[in-house]
Amino acid sequence: MKSWLHKAVVLAIALFGMMLAGGCGAGENNSAAADTNKPLVINLSGGDSGLPSPYSHYPRGPGTFKMSLIFDSLLERGEQGYIPWLAEKWELSPDGKVYTFTLRQGVKWHDGRPLTAQDVKFTLEYFAKHIPVSNDLEIDGKTIVESAEVINDHTIKIAVTKPNATILGRLGTVRIIPRHVWEKVDDPKKFTAPAATIGCGPYVLKEYHKEQGAYKFEAFAGYWGPKPQVQVLQFIPVSDSMLAFNKGEIDLTAVTADLLARYENNKEYVIKQNPAFWGYRLLFNMEKRPELKDKQVRQAFAYAINRQELVDKVARGAAIPASAGYLPVSHIWYNPNVKQYDFNIEKAKELLQGKKLTFTLLISSEEARIAELLKISLAQAGIELVIRSVDGKTRDAAVISGDYELIINGHGGWGGDADLLRTAYVAQSPDQSPSSRGIRGYSNETISTLCKQQLVELDPVKRKMLIFRLQEVIAEEIPQIPLMNTTGYIVYRPAKYSNWRYMFDHHEVSHNKLSYLAVQ
Repeated sequence: MKSWLHKAVVLAIALFGMMLAGGCGAGENNSAAADTNKPLVINLSGGDSGLPSPYSHYPRGPGTFKMSLIFDSLLERGEQGYIPWLAEKWELSPDGKVYTFTLRQGVKWHDGRPLTAQDVKFTLEYFAKHIPVSNDLEIDGKTIVESAEVINDHTIKIAVTKPNATILGRLGTVRIIPRHVWEKVDDPKKFTAPAATIGCGPYVLKEYHKEQGAYKFEAFAGYWGPKPQVQVLQFIPVSDSMLAFNKGEIDLTAVTADLLARYENNKEYVIKQNPAFWGYRLLFNMEKRPELKDKQVRQAFAYAINRQELVDKVARGAAIPASAGYLPVSHIWYNPNVKQYDFNIEKAKELLQGKKLTFTLLISSEEARIAELLKISLAQAGIELVIRSVDGKTRDAAVISGDYELIINGHGGWGGDADLLRTAYVAQSPDQSPSSRGIRGYSNETISTLCKQQLVELDPVKRKMLIFRLQEVIAEEIPQIPLMNTTGYIVYRPAKYSNWRYMFDHHEVSHNKLSYLAVQ
């Protein structure tokens, strides 16, 4: 463990050195605007994601990303793994229970006050009392932090309740908030004053219009880290992102596979294909429909859904059929040998043994085409769907409240730490986001045991074996139906800006803070 950790730290520090070198070199991979010393303004399509404070942003990716532009964390998610950020280094005690972080010096809050270890300690203690929207400091509703001790202004020791494989990432990505702002705030969810968006990150929030879904961020002149390459980042309302991109109103957009030809073989544009870390899944609610507790019924669903048809007709080929073991092909611990369910109506009928079933399927309007195809194919096996379409926020609320029989949920995060299997199949916390909710009314002792074992296994080789076994059991049990993982494409004009980059576990370049900073 110590050897593995040492290697990880060395790699991370080496990567950061490269990043800083890139910052000093002013990024040859950047914009023409930057070369002329003109402030670079990047426009992206808007949409309301809430006020970007840790307590007011919308829990999906766009909300978390905007908040992270303002608030830094001890570590960041680079292209190859976690990298030093506010913490320039860290050590782990031999028993795996105490992390000592050394904070970078010269870090300032947006109001000019210095960041110290007291702010980190305050953040951990405040988040324990007041759960933020994105909360990685709890597992199964219990805090992972036992205590936080300030050694000096730039050193903090954090003791955890017990070692596990996900602690460094959990502690490292907590967004640090200023004690001098939040210590007098008793109800953070109602705290929307301008001070609620004082962070120490590379960008300052200048404008937010909830009704329009419009935001304006400006580079923080006193930022400690890699120099922002984009001086102004705006999210503007557009009715059609492709049309807005073609008019030059926005600088990057997603492009469907059938429109790729318009931009291919044209030096004016660059096209990138995203990693398959975004996907759709069909959730069963076994509390409302106990017949779904029958594994044969669930397997019948799996055989009666033509996932390749979804890829071909809905994603136009820009996706891959999802694995029955949940972790997608692009995941570092994907097990290619799990049971899969090729489209087979006769096998589905055999498993149903003549049963005729009817379910209500709740979707958001964006999943209408998927729902239509599911309705047609499942009907051939004897399963009728009554489709009910709502807006996305209502669908997310139903995932949380459990007010559904079947539901289609589309979200990112499929490339994260493999502990996501525990949250997707076992955990039931009231604070879980819609993208990590477990299956209502379902439990399986083998899955639960494997989930617990992988969480505390610190040897990466042994943990990988547990994760592989876990995918095998999940695929056999099929407690939910992973449908497809989209790859999708983005297009941008390199003459305007070309520093777009992916995080190691995420599919969206525009959600990566490093895309806007002078890193290589």
